[in-house]
Amino acid sequence: QVQLVESGGGLVQAGGSLRLSCAASGRTFSTYAMGWFRQAPGKEREFVAGINWSGGRTAYADSVKGRFTISRDNAKNTAYLHMNSLKPEDTAVYYCAQGYGAGYNYLRDYGYWGQGTQVTVSS
Repeated sequence: QVQLVESGGGLVQAGGSLRLSCAASGRTFSTYAMGWFRQAPGKEREFVAGINWSGGRTAYADSVKGRFTISRDNAKNTAYLHMNSLKPEDTAVYYCAQGYGAGYNYLRDYGYWGQGTQVTVSS
């Protein structure tokens, strides 16, 4: 049974930073892509960042490029999302996801989800 547990969310002022973590269990972590998505109130869930199994390839939404960095530590079965220069429009529930296989760019690539962690950016 796959379990994804996010941590690291919270309240931060605009311009600040946060690091989200996602601890995974249940499948061989190093085999699968990992991703981060977010959902703001009244909006659809959107792709934020994805990373392939080895960490050698990444993808980002245009809205976070240059500010967010996705990474993974396969020895610790953990994925991370480093968020810098946060803006009020980044406020959302952030979800960690694990891929079905190698793909990491699209919502359809992911089949396993965490419970989400709230990120609130004040102006």
